[in-house]
Formats: sequence, structure tokens, C-alpha cells
Amino acid sequence: MLYRQVNAAYKPHYDRLVASGLLDRLVKAGKLVSSPVVSVSPADPSQSYLVLQPELIPFISYPYEWCFSQLKDAALLTLDLQKEALERGMILKDASAYNIQFVGSRPVLIDSLSFEIYEEGKPWTAYRQFCQHFLAPLALMAKTDVRLGNLLRNHIDGVPLDLASRLLPFSTRINLGLLTHIHAHASAQKQAGTKAQPAKAPAQARFSKMAMLGLIDSLESSVKALEWRPAGTAWGDYYDNTNYSSDAFEAKKKIVAQFLEQITPDSVWDIGGNTGVFSRLASQRGIRTLSFDLDPAAIEQNYRQARAEKSATLTPFILDLTNPSPAIGWDGKERQSIFERGPAGAVLALALIHHLAISNNVPLLRVAEFFAGLSRWLIIEFVPKEDSQVQRLLSSRQDIFTDYTEEGFTAAFSHYFDVRAVEAVSGSARKVFLLEKHSA
Repeated sequence: MLYRQVNAAYKPHYDRLVASGLLDRLVKAGKLVSSPVVSVSPADPSQSYLVLQPELIPFISYPYEWCFSQLKDAALLTLDLQKEALERGMILKDASAYNIQFVGSRPVLIDSLSFEIYEEGKPWTAYRQFCQHFLAPLALMAKTDVRLGNLLRNHIDGVPLDLASRLLPFSTRINLGLLTHIHAHASAQKQAGTKAQPAKAPAQARFSKMAMLGLIDSLESSVKALEWRPAGTAWGDYYDNTNYSSDAFEAKKKIVAQFLEQITPDSVWDIGGNTGVFSRLASQRGIRTLSFDLDPAAIEQNYRQARAEKSATLTPFILDLTNPSPAIGWDGKERQSIFERGPAGAVLALALIHHLAISNNVPLLRVAEFFAGLSRWLIIEFVPKEDSQVQRLLSSRQDIFTDYTEEGFTAAFSHYFDVRAVEAVSGSARKVFLLEKHSA
């Protein structure tokens, strides 16, 4: 269970949130997690007004793990929430991307205490935060290089606007929205020397409600105008260039589906899931599924499809398995490493082992140890050296991988797993193993 204390200092804001109907409206629309009041002893009775029990999110993710369209959808939700709040006499006091999470393919606000009573004439104090958490990284991804979304991992409070301004191409200075909200905003910060304080919106002394709505509309237009087409990456069209025949591909899908039916996990992590073909074998069975891949184009395609399907059970995320999201922030505990957010009910590792063992020189025993830390069940595909994909990897390097054989694979994984089933993929030399971790 998770509980949250609301202090007496927030009482007028919380009461207005409820009385205005905004809380109920957003929860019913699926834009805000439910956080009912409960009769639980507060952590600090001297300051407490009441205690909430927030709805639990199945998996907590961070903005640097999102593809372009996920960050864009999260930005648009934030602005939509701001407009709805203003209609009810309230305002978002912060605009942190970390306040948005994904349930399936749907973004949702998880912080019901982000709202406060709107005061006429007061600027939006979260303006700079929105630009740093959303607009700047989106502009960099769309206009410079999609991989610059990784800057959010190094800058936990969003991409500094002066950095974004320097990295963006000159052409963005003739884009009114980006000129105003990034370039001019960065210059104003520098001139005022107020980096440690929220920057005010442009040209304001007293900021009217009409001006506030104009600011939100301008930000919304700027975000909506940013586009990125998923192309030009190594794995975005992987399934169009695979060495499988159509029969072999279907045979592999049947094997994976059979294993999933056999073990019935409550959740699945598909590591190296590409555009999510095999992830959907789990999610379409109602299994909560996370589909990870290092390629932003593959994850972009996967997310767009999940969004079109309105999937409640599939969420794609960007993950470089050889350089995964670490624990960062204050004391290294503010944001958990990605593997601290497990374990999974089952893990899919299909067409992956050769990349880890050969491309990245990870010993098979270490690969087995890693997967044993993630889940009880592992569905893993062994790709032998005679496979053309492995031959491609070996074409540019010396073959020093003497233990990379099926026998070496099973010997290494037997230290941590028992083999429960193994099926050959007809029409190929590959095999899919169903492994169960040794009981403690």
C-alpha cells in the first residue's frame, strides 16, 4: 500500500480541487490517477489535514526512457490539464515530466497535489520547467537528433534552455514558438541571472488569465508542430530484413505463444522487443507487457501502434541493455535503476543472445546470471553460429567465442535455470528455450 499525507498548508487548495469538480472530472477521464481519502494514521499528525491512497502504477518509467511521441503525448496532456484547471479556477504549480506515467499506451498524471488555486495576475511558475522537461528535448529530438532525448538522463530537472538554444539549428530561430519559448527564454534567463528561479513568461508585469491561456495555446501549438519520422536507424525495419522465412517466423510465434500459455505470467518484459511483434503475443492475452529496445525508431513505431490500438497492457520503452538506466538523483535514490523496478513475471529474450555474447563480449554465464535476477521464467532464443545473423556479426571480427555453442549455452544457463521445454524453430537452425530459475 502507498499513502500520501496532505498537510494543513495545502487544505484550501485541496478543498477547491474537490469542490470545483476538477478532481472528479480528471479521474473519470483517465487523466489523473485516483487518490481517495482513507482513514489511516498520518506520518506527521501535527501537520496533517488528511491522508490519500494513490492508485498504484504498474511500472514507473522516466522521460529519458520514452520515445519521441511518448514525450510529446505527455507534454500535451500536461497542457490539457493546465487548461482544464484554469477553467475551474486552478493552475498547475509544476510541470515535471516525472509527474506523468504511462498505463499501457495512455499517459496519466500521478500527482493530484500539483494543483493550486489560480491567482489573477500571477505568472505560471511552472513555465520554465515545462520548457525544460518537454519543449526543449522535443525540439532537440525533432530538429537536431532524436538521440538527444538522452540529455534528460544527465539533466534530471530538464534540458537547460541555454544548452538547447546552442544545440538547435539556426532555422529554429525563425519558428515563432521555438524562438519565444527556447531561444528568447534562454536569453532572458541569462540576462536576468535568475537560473535558480522560475523564469517569467514573456512580456509580463501582471499576467492576465487571457494572457495565460494565450501562453498555453502557444506552447501547445509549438509542441504539436514538432514531428519526428522514425527512419534511418539500424533496427527500425528489422522485421523487414530478418533472415526468417515467413513459415519460420510464424513457427517462432507459435512456440512463444505456447510457452506463455503454459506459464501464464502476470507480467512480461520483452527485452530487445523491437517493434513489439512478440510483445503483443503477451499483451493481447491480457498480460501487462513492457517492450524494451535500444532503437528509438523501433520504439516509436511500437508506441504509435500501441496508441492506435488503445492498448491497456503494452508499453514500449527505450533501453540499451549494455548501458541501462542507472539509479540517479539525490543519494542515487531519487530515480531507481531500471532493474530495481522489477522483477517481471517472465522475460522474453528473442534474437538477443548473439548480440550480448558476440557483439558485446558478455560471457554466457554472466548473461545467465543477469536474466536470473530479472524473473523466474525466461523464454530465450539461441541463435547458433551457422545462422546468417551471427555470421554477419563475425564477418568483421575474429571468432574467439569457442563456448558460443548450444552446449555452452545450456551449460552456462544451467547454473541458474532448469530447462522446462525447448522447441526448434522450423525452417531455421534456431531454438527457443523455456527456462525456470532454480528454486531458492
